[in-house]
Amino acid sequence: MSSKPKRVVVIGVAGDSGCGKSTFLRRLTDLFGEEFMTVICLDDYHSLDRKQRKETGITALDPRANNFDLMYEQVKALKEGKSIMKPIYNHETGLLDPPELVEPNKVIVIEGLHPIYDERVRSLLDFSIYLDLSDEVKIAWKIQRDMAERGHTLADVMQAIESRRPDFEAYIDPQKAHADVVIQILPTNLIANDTERKVLRVRLVQRSGVEGIEPAYLFDEGSTISWIPCGTKLTCSYPGIKLFSGPDSWLGQPASVLEIDGQFDRLEEMVYIENHLSCINTKFYGELTQLLLKHPDYPGSNNGTGLLQIIVGLKMRATFERLIKESEQLVAA
Repeated sequence: MSSKPKRVVVIGVAGDSGCGKSTFLRRLTDLFGEEFMTVICLDDYHSLDRKQRKETGITALDPRANNFDLMYEQVKALKEGKSIMKPIYNHETGLLDPPELVEPNKVIVIEGLHPIYDERVRSLLDFSIYLDLSDEVKIAWKIQRDMAERGHTLADVMQAIESRRPDFEAYIDPQKAHADVVIQILPTNLIANDTERKVLRVRLVQRSGVEGIEPAYLFDEGSTISWIPCGTKLTCSYPGIKLFSGPDSWLGQPASVLEIDGQFDRLEEMVYIENHLSCINTKFYGELTQLLLKHPDYPGSNNGTGLLQIIVGLKMRATFERLIKESEQLVAA
């Protein structure tokens, strides 16, 4: 990069492994551009290598296996426009490789298991999201992947999930209380006793009172709306689509929820739904649908996951633009 950015915007993307972080990051690249966005995987701040974790019985989910002091110092340095020598965790060997030089960029994304865990690191974030995969969907997806693709038995899969559960519940899951927004992926309510988990109900939980973030909603702000849009304008196969929007509470705090249950058949028809959504920070009519159509093959493109991930990305872009403008005004003053 030729010149250092005047303002570095830091975004935190949190969640367990396999919850859709990498797809979300690919969608963010569409909005910010590859050259303006640097992604830091927080696995690089493991303080114990794979062998040490095995010997001590401390998992990667446990904060003791991670160097939060260094993470804080380096994210803070990047935010101040300084370069860092970032450690590298090698996933192939399970060892720590020699560090690499990372220059500050307009957008720095820290993603992984713990971006919102340490309150010092959390205080540096300009926007944070937690991707929350429900147990039922997590198990179904893991069974599908590990049994079909990796030849594991059901007992193996369940044992792997159960062995992670205590640390997940202690250290990863509580971060969602501090995130600005949460995307929850849940079993559908449209099919009774569904076990396949191919049709999903996806909720965007937007915490109230977060500076600069206006919640996205359907039709009428503050109203509770339940909408089934199937008909001549939207092609819906079984079990259809149902949208919900309205005020709610999230872990004891006021929030606003936008929910999509079911799946779409034709992505180009999403412009009909986009037209009824407000406060989604698009710059032109149909931008949300256009971003969906760009990658129809991405996981979640035909259900609420892709749609709500893009809305969050658009809100991150709006936050970035607001903060850049504020810093320019400060300089001008």
